[in-house]
Amino acid sequence: MENETSLWINGRIYTARADVPSAPALVVRNGEIAYAGDAETSARVAGNHARVVNLDGACMLPGLNDAHLHFLSTGLAAMRLDAHWKPKDEILAAVREAALRAKPGEWIMGWGWNQEVWNPAEMPTRQELDAVSPDAPAALTRTCGHMLWVNSRALGLAGIDRNTPDPFGGEYLRDGDGSPTGVMSDTAMGPIYAVMDEPDAEKKKKALKLAQARLFEYGVTSVSDAGEDEGDINLIESLYAEGTLKIRIDAMFKPRDASLGEMLDESKRIFARGPQTGLCGGRLRRAAFKLLADGSFGARSAWMLDDYSDQPGHRGKGIFTDEELYTLVREAFNAGFQVSVHAIGDAANRQVLDAYEHVMKSHPGRGRRLRVEHAAALSSPDIGRFAKLGVIPSMQTVHAESDREMARARLGARCEFTYAWRKLLATGVKIPNGTDSPVEPADPWRALHSAVTGAGFHPEERMTRDEALMSYTAWPAYAQFEEKAKGTLAPGQAADFTIIDNDFMTCPEDEIRNIKTLETVVGGETVFRRRS
Repeated sequence: MENETSLWINGRIYTARADVPSAPALVVRNGEIAYAGDAETSARVAGNHARVVNLDGACMLPGLNDAHLHFLSTGLAAMRLDAHWKPKDEILAAVREAALRAKPGEWIMGWGWNQEVWNPAEMPTRQELDAVSPDAPAALTRTCGHMLWVNSRALGLAGIDRNTPDPFGGEYLRDGDGSPTGVMSDTAMGPIYAVMDEPDAEKKKKALKLAQARLFEYGVTSVSDAGEDEGDINLIESLYAEGTLKIRIDAMFKPRDASLGEMLDESKRIFARGPQTGLCGGRLRRAAFKLLADGSFGARSAWMLDDYSDQPGHRGKGIFTDEELYTLVREAFNAGFQVSVHAIGDAANRQVLDAYEHVMKSHPGRGRRLRVEHAAALSSPDIGRFAKLGVIPSMQTVHAESDREMARARLGARCEFTYAWRKLLATGVKIPNGTDSPVEPADPWRALHSAVTGAGFHPEERMTRDEALMSYTAWPAYAQFEEKAKGTLAPGQAADFTIIDNDFMTCPEDEIRNIKTLETVVGGETVFRRRS
């Protein structure tokens, strides 16, 4: 517990530190690391009354830190129909069963479909959902989170028909006569969300607890929550006050998708209050501002400089004009916030880097560790700009595995600069890693396996084991401005660590993705222990 001293011995302890990469023993006192090093000194530092923990040869790592996921959505997705990469017939059968049980007016919601794993790999239609749910409105989110598949009932409730224009930054897929097919991307999803059942506070609390439990089971002790509204962040803070949440959260505020004026109006109260750090005993940070510059490869809404290889004449869409993005970044920057912008396509990445460069030129010497979330497809001239500008590419290595075949079809030769971890690392940047859950399962071991293997997509881009470990520990802590408080097993840092059943640093590559967490510790307190 936090108020005791414990001595951890007889394990393989990796610290993610350059000065002491590994240690035979670790001392924890009052929820912090007191010492990591040789056994004799550890015993002296611990003292005669310390609780001795025998690791029995298990491997200890610093607490894993998912640098980009959606905390509330991770829990909510687990409470909805699971469509993750399932065959279309199986998804439709689940919708049929849900429709038979649904109360009048109740929405059927699911997450995770991916047309790329279907045969044929074609977008679904509203008619397919109508056949299994003619009365209950149904809305299923694509695995990327940037597309919805809905039935006719949902379209009617939202007032979407053949005369509804595509909004800036979004698209309604249409059939031959211009009628909506039931699939839409990015900002075009707004009218559906406006009429969809909103989970109440109790359901959200249940989802937040579920997300924490799942992450602790994976050995994750910290996360960057990549975009919540103010009300949901307030709800998260209330659960800390209740003692329910113990995971560490870097909660990014994201204004709702709307016009520039409306987004600025919504953000004014946040900007006036300013960034807040060290909340809830140092477990909550409210100091980052999140925006989206484009969509995803799967939805073909990632904004590209040139046409998609598998859809000539189409380049995706940006969410903002250059001036709109710059205005939002500038206002957040002036209010003292770290800015994080989602950018998948090379055009979106260039737009974000341009906006950041513009802001920093007008505010020399005021670096804020600005972040690009995903930084998936880059043009060659933009690779070096991250290091030059001090911008952090927050990437999710597991996407290279999931997107591998789709990216090759969508991008062709441009794959050379897609998920270019090694090219970016060579410039001197740090790459915080994550899962983007619920876009991908919150399992860090899949992400770490992808990092060290290249995911069968880019063997030349693979990370070393040391780099991969830092991408899930020290580098996310840096991206959260918390490198002095967590991220390594160094004296004075939080006693956050995970104990696993295999040696991540030495085991065969194909065993990494099957690693299991034995115990998760946050602030010296065991929050998860696997039953034998």
